[in-house]
Amino acid sequence: MAPLPTLEDVASRAGVSTATVSRCLNSPEKVVDHTREKVMSAVDELGYTPHFGGRALASRTTNTAGAVIPTMDNAIFACALQAFQKELASAGMTLLVASSDYSPSHEFEQICTLVERGADGLLLIGADRPKTSYDYLDKRGIPYVVAWTNHSDQAACCVGFDNRLAAKRMAEHVIAHGHRNIAMISGITEGNDRAAERVHGVRDALADAEINPDAFKVVEVNYSLDAAGRAFDKLITTSPPPTAVVCGNDVLAAGAVTRAKARGLRVPKDISIVGFDDIELASVIEPKLTTVHVPHRRMGVAAAKCLLDMRELERTIPGREFMTEIIERESLGPVNR
Repeated sequence: MAPLPTLEDVASRAGVSTATVSRCLNSPEKVVDHTREKVMSAVDELGYTPHFGGRALASRTTNTAGAVIPTMDNAIFACALQAFQKELASAGMTLLVASSDYSPSHEFEQICTLVERGADGLLLIGADRPKTSYDYLDKRGIPYVVAWTNHSDQAACCVGFDNRLAAKRMAEHVIAHGHRNIAMISGITEGNDRAAERVHGVRDALADAEINPDAFKVVEVNYSLDAAGRAFDKLITTSPPPTAVVCGNDVLAAGAVTRAKARGLRVPKDISIVGFDDIELASVIEPKLTTVHVPHRRMGVAAAKCLLDMRELERTIPGREFMTEIIERESLGPVNR
C-alpha cells in the first residue's frame, strides 16, 4: 500500500512552499484565489488529509474507528452498533459515532470529520450514496464496511442481508393469510436503498400473486410514530381501505398500530399490520408485532471483524450475507372483510 501523501507532496504538486499550503488549509482567506485553488486542487488529487489524523493514519497508531448511522432517534441501529463497538474494543480500538439524519451531504461531512480525526476505518449503513463519498475514502486508503444491505455488484465489503427478498417473504406471508388489498408505510426511499428495496420486495410478491399493482398504495414518511400515524390515516380513508399494512420498520408499524387503535380499529381483526427489524418495541406493543427478524448483533460483530481484517490486510475482503426470518406474533390475522 502506497504511503499517504504529506504536506511536502502537496507543496511540490502545487509548486508552492509548505508554509503556503499550511496557510491555505488553516487561514484560506489570507491566500490569493489563484494560489489557493492550486493548493486545494493538489490536496484533492493526492488525497491529503490536512491535519494530525492523516499522519496518525499513516502509522496506523490511532486505533480509532468511526461509524456513521442514519439516526440516533430510535433503536433500529443500537444493537448492532453495541456489538460492533464491543468487538472493536476487544481489539483495543475506540469507536466514534456520528449520524447523518438520512442526508447524503451530511453523511459526507461526517465521513470527512471522522477521517480528519484519525479514524482507521468506517462503518457505513446502506450502499446508496454519492460516488464522491466512496472516492474520498478510496483515495485516502480508508477501509470501510457497508452494513444492512447486500449487493453482489458492490465493490465494498458488505455485511448485511437482502432487504428486497426479506420484504417479499413478509408480503408473501401476508398474502398467505388471504390479504389482497395490501398497502405499505415506507421510509423515504430517496437515498435509502434499504427502504427502496423493501418497497420493491412487496411489489415482487404482489406481482407473483397476480395482484393488481395499481391497487398497491405506498406512503413514504420519516421514521417516527407520529408520521406513521398520519400515513395510516391517509391509507385507511382510501376506498376500499386496505385489509393489511406492511410497514418498512417496527417504528412505523408501532405508529400504525397506535393510530388504528385510536380510530377504534381492532388489530388484527379489523386490519393487520406487520413490521420489519424485530427491535424490542415489536414485542412490547399491544398487539405484539409480526415482523422480520434482522440479526442485528451478529451483523455488528461480523462488520467489526471485517473492518479489523481489512485494516490489517490493507485490502477489501469479501463481506458476509445474513438471512432474515419472519417472527409470528399477534398483529397479523386472516382477512375479516
